[in-house]
Amino acid sequence: MAAESLADLTAEYQLDLLATGVILLDADLHIQALNLSAETLMEVSASRAVGSPLKELLDESNEWYPLLYQALSDNYPMVRRAIPLTTRMGQERTVDITLSPVAGTVGNRCLLVELNMVDRLQAISRDESEWQAQASLKEIMKGVAHEVKNPLGGIRGAAQLLAGELANPNLHEYTDIIISEVDRLRTLVDRMLGPRERLESELTNIHEVTEHVRQLIEAESKGTLCIGRDYDPSLPDFLADGGQLTQAVLNLVRNAWQACGSDGVITLRTRVHRQFTVGGNRHKLVCALQVSDDGPGVDKEMLPRLFLPMVTGNAQGTGLGLSIAQRIANQHGGLIQVQSVPGETCFTLLLPMETQDASD
Repeated sequence: MAAESLADLTAEYQLDLLATGVILLDADLHIQALNLSAETLMEVSASRAVGSPLKELLDESNEWYPLLYQALSDNYPMVRRAIPLTTRMGQERTVDITLSPVAGTVGNRCLLVELNMVDRLQAISRDESEWQAQASLKEIMKGVAHEVKNPLGGIRGAAQLLAGELANPNLHEYTDIIISEVDRLRTLVDRMLGPRERLESELTNIHEVTEHVRQLIEAESKGTLCIGRDYDPSLPDFLADGGQLTQAVLNLVRNAWQACGSDGVITLRTRVHRQFTVGGNRHKLVCALQVSDDGPGVDKEMLPRLFLPMVTGNAQGTGLGLSIAQRIANQHGGLIQVQSVPGETCFTLLLPMETQDASD
């Protein structure tokens, strides 16, 4: 394969659709071509990467780096599993790497590098399990809600009839308590069921949603809370229910506020992922909205249960905010991930960016 032919192959065989990162290096380890997954992995565009030495993009301290020279000198393919990789930006990845020497244009050997992100595959598996768990939970909650709301209706009706039969007005206080408690339980059950099933989708700008939420929270905090912003202005509008997304983001930001307090710092960050898998489905573009705070972090034992209804680490909370946010994300074909260490907790809302054209 000639070095310059990989770009042609990328177009002809749609290598940009591959989840595997593909890089073509010359004998001096300069980048000749790469596909979209490799751009994402190394956090660099093809226009900047092509012609550059690989060492400018990947730290030479990576333990597999000498294997590149060995594969070229021995003219023999190599495969290594679960190899740590560090980008120049300091991002750490775990990859399976395949090195394949190929013929160059004038007899010089080139090297075809294939990078499979092991940690991303593990994350996809976890996300798919979470997606299935949320779907099962949704059906269970529907059944439970039905069984609970029917007798509640009977109790409320009986209390109203009883109130009409009581001759002593002082006793109405007790029937009023029964009715108000039944209404409270019905409201709680409705909240546990989450948002309405049908989305009212229209082209939505995610930054209009985040700015609206930021203004609401800053008004509630009376200017004592600091909310930073790090937006990617290249994100296009996409089909979504703006009202529902506002509720989801509001729940995430309120949760962050409760965690870090008014003296803390919350950051709203948006990025775009290309050829990204969410819930077992691969999407051309995915919006990643991160809500991070500098609070004490989430207890490790609570992390796997964080999106279940009625689970909360806040004595004053209902435990429904994160559950509802996750349900809204699921209805949009997305999900919410969380990473937490003491001093930094980050919730990432992943949303497939379906455009009007894609829906037609």
